[in-house]
Amino acid sequence: MALADRWLLPEGVQELLPSQARRVEILRRRLLDLYDRWGYELVMPPLFEHLESLLTGVGSDLELNTVKATDQLSGHMIGIRADITPQVARIDAHRLREEGVTRLCYAGPVVHALPAQPLASRNPLQVGAELFGHSGVESDVEVISLMVETMQAVGVDQEFSIDLGHVGVFTGLMQVAELTVEQKDQYLDILSRKALPELELFISSLDVDAAIGQCLRELPRLNGGVEVLDRARALFAEAPQQVMDAIDYLQTLTNSIALRFPELDQYFDLSELRGYNYHTGVVFAAYTPSFGQAIAKGGRYDEIGRDFGRARPATGFSADLNILVGLSSENTASVGKVLAPSEDDAALLTKVKQLRSDGVSVVYALSGVEPAEKCTAQLVRCNGEWVVSDL
Repeated sequence: MALADRWLLPEGVQELLPSQARRVEILRRRLLDLYDRWGYELVMPPLFEHLESLLTGVGSDLELNTVKATDQLSGHMIGIRADITPQVARIDAHRLREEGVTRLCYAGPVVHALPAQPLASRNPLQVGAELFGHSGVESDVEVISLMVETMQAVGVDQEFSIDLGHVGVFTGLMQVAELTVEQKDQYLDILSRKALPELELFISSLDVDAAIGQCLRELPRLNGGVEVLDRARALFAEAPQQVMDAIDYLQTLTNSIALRFPELDQYFDLSELRGYNYHTGVVFAAYTPSFGQAIAKGGRYDEIGRDFGRARPATGFSADLNILVGLSSENTASVGKVLAPSEDDAALLTKVKQLRSDGVSVVYALSGVEPAEKCTAQLVRCNGEWVVSDL
C-alpha cells in the first residue's frame, strides 16, 4: 500500500470530526434520556461475539452482512455485529430472564460487510428500543409512538410518514396457494422489486385456483392510504382467517396511532416483507421525502428468542443515529470556549473548576501557542478577582 493510501478509510466507512461528533453525542444522550423516561433500560452488548449467537433466528440477510473472523483464543468463529436487535433478544431470553414485560434500549456502533445501498455507511451508529413479553397491539402502538418521538427529539422536523404492513397477510396467502419453496422465493423476490410485468408471467405459470391467483396478483398493488385496508378486506374475503386478522390488526393499530399523532401521515403496503425471515406480525418504517431509504424501521419478531431457550413476544425499532443527525435542523454548535492563563494561582484554579462545573468549556493557554480561534472569551484578573471577559 502506498504511503498516501495508508490514511484512506475502507470504502463506505465514515468517521466523525469534532463538530459532527458533538452533534451526534448530544442527540445520543437526548434519545437515551427519552427512552429512560419511557421506562426502557439501557443495555450495552459487546461489539463482537460467537457467530452462532449473532445469527440465531435472523435469516440469511444478516449472515451475509456480518463481518467474520477467527477468535485467536478459542479458534471459534466470531462475528462483528451487523444489528444489535438479536443481541438484545439474547439478553432478554438468556441473561435477564425476567417475567412480565421487559423494556430495553441501546445505542452503539455496528459494522456491515456490504452497504445497504450504494451511498450507505458500513459503520452506522444504531439506536433503538425493544419491548419483550407482550403480544397485543398496545405494545406495537407504544414502540411506533416511541419511534415517532425519536424523530421529533432529534429535530427531524421535515415531513415524515410511517409505512405499515403485516407479514400475516403473506403467510396466510401462502397457506392456501401451496407454492413450492422455489416458487415462494421467486414470488418474494418479485414483491420486493414491485416487478408487476414479471408478476403476470409468474402467476400464469402457477397451478393455482383463479381466485388465489388474483389475490397473489393484487397483493403488490395494495399500497396507499388507509383505504387500502378496505380494498384488502374485499379482495381477501375468502382468504384464511389469518389474513383478515392481520388486516383488522392494522386497522386497530392505525386508529391508535392517529389518535396520538393526528398530523402524521400513515401509508400501507401489504406486500412489504422486509425481514420476512424473522418478523412475525406488523412491520413498520419511517420515511421522509429528502432521504431515499427508511430512516427508522422495526416490527414484531416473536420467535427470535426461541433458540436462546425462551421464546417471548417481542417488538421494537432501530435507526442509524448518523442519518437522523444529518436530517436534523437543530443547531447544536459549540458556544465557544473560555481561555485561561496557565498560572499556578489558587483563585484561578478555583474559578476554572467552577466554570467547568457550570458546563462552560475552559482551555488553558499554552506557552508559545496563539490563542485558539474557538475561544470567544478569556479569564482576566480584575480588582483581585478572576472574571470572564470577551476576547
